[in-house]
Amino acid sequence: METKTLQKGRILMLPWLAQGHILPYFELANRLSHQNFQIYICSTPINLKFIRQKSYCKLISSSIQFIDLQLPSSLFPELPPQHHTTKDLPPHLYSTLMTAFDAAKPAFREILKALKPDLVIYDLIQPWTPEVAFELNIEAIMFLTCGAASLCFLLHYSKCPDMEFPFQEISIPETEFSQFNQFINSSVNGMMNKDRYLECQARSSNMVLIKTSREIEAKYVDYLTLILGKQMVPVGFLVHQEPENIDHDHDQGRIQDFVSSEAKLNTSHDHDHTEIMDWLSKKEPSSVVYVSFGSEYSLTEEEMEEIAHGIELSQVNFIWVVRFRNRDHKSTIDEALPGGFQERVSERSLIVEGWVPQAEILKHPSIGGFVSHCGWGSTLEAIMSGAPIIAIPMLVDQPFNAKLVVHIGAGVAVPRENGKLKRAEIARVIKQVVLQQGKQMRRKANELSRKMRDKMDEEMDVVVDKLVKLCSGI
Repeated sequence: METKTLQKGRILMLPWLAQGHILPYFELANRLSHQNFQIYICSTPINLKFIRQKSYCKLISSSIQFIDLQLPSSLFPELPPQHHTTKDLPPHLYSTLMTAFDAAKPAFREILKALKPDLVIYDLIQPWTPEVAFELNIEAIMFLTCGAASLCFLLHYSKCPDMEFPFQEISIPETEFSQFNQFINSSVNGMMNKDRYLECQARSSNMVLIKTSREIEAKYVDYLTLILGKQMVPVGFLVHQEPENIDHDHDQGRIQDFVSSEAKLNTSHDHDHTEIMDWLSKKEPSSVVYVSFGSEYSLTEEEMEEIAHGIELSQVNFIWVVRFRNRDHKSTIDEALPGGFQERVSERSLIVEGWVPQAEILKHPSIGGFVSHCGWGSTLEAIMSGAPIIAIPMLVDQPFNAKLVVHIGAGVAVPRENGKLKRAEIARVIKQVVLQQGKQMRRKANELSRKMRDKMDEEMDVVVDKLVKLCSGI
């Protein structure tokens, strides 16, 4: 007689409305669903549509359900449903989105009343989430999608401003600190970002989950546990992995349906996967740099100019994922890039706009480096793929991530002059990584990748054990 596996608990997840937060929550949900948890992912309809689009190659577990969170649109007519996400959100509407998210507290309460989960996992800027959960006698814990190193700086600065920061290897210049300081002290809906975070962590039951591995951030994780007085529990790297055992004959129809629907939903600029892989396959091993600054950062005209000329001066083959938004008169790649640039580099370049299979590109043997803004997700993808990082951080936690990359030997940072990017330095570092130090860095990244993979199951076992105890009230 077949034995039915007992469910370990019912968990509802509520990430912040940004792709860089939603995808790690989905990856964590996917792994927990395979550990016999029932998972509900709660977000706005536009964000849930995004998750469904990006998960077509990893058939969604029946143990994962999507729950619509409706923001009160009537209170915010300037924020239509397509802007209930940070993706392509006009900058002047960012604070409005945060305020609207806060105003969804009553709707979230009704969702919890209806579903009655055992546990809520929430993000770093919505202290009302654990508040509502505790009112309904539901446990709640915070899950952070950033790295531990950047968080060390934030918490040390907030809690011990008169003490020297103990990790000088990840400390940032005063010019960058001013920008960071402005961000954490920004106020939305009467509450500073710093206070939102501190209240969220204070309300987290027993522990805080964080997307990292002790293999690269052990001392920062330990310091956070010390300074918070609450255990920081690494969940591993949570980088999207292609399944190795899909029955393609059996699943081809479902996969093709998803691919077809994604093609209709994505913009016409999204690039064909086969074309990219074919182009890479024609290049020599480790001869191509992949250039991307994330799905949400928009380069300024000056940054675009210096980066383009820096890549050109390097004389290295490259794939550049060009993303821009809210440019009054520049609506095409031709208009956004310097005049004549595409023609001059046409024989050694592939310039695209829209979604590309980044993880698969980074793993390709032709990739010799990754010009990156050092968003945490991209940083981990590069390390896991063995791709050396050419770090050009832009804002918030990215400068700390870049410092960590250099410290652990996984890449080189492009120096700035009075805070400005310079094309000659960009070209110099690209050539340094691809032509001079690339082999050594790839060896280091591959070693880190192997160690992180070896530790992945161990770290997830710890997480599962703790979540089972929370769900069962132990």
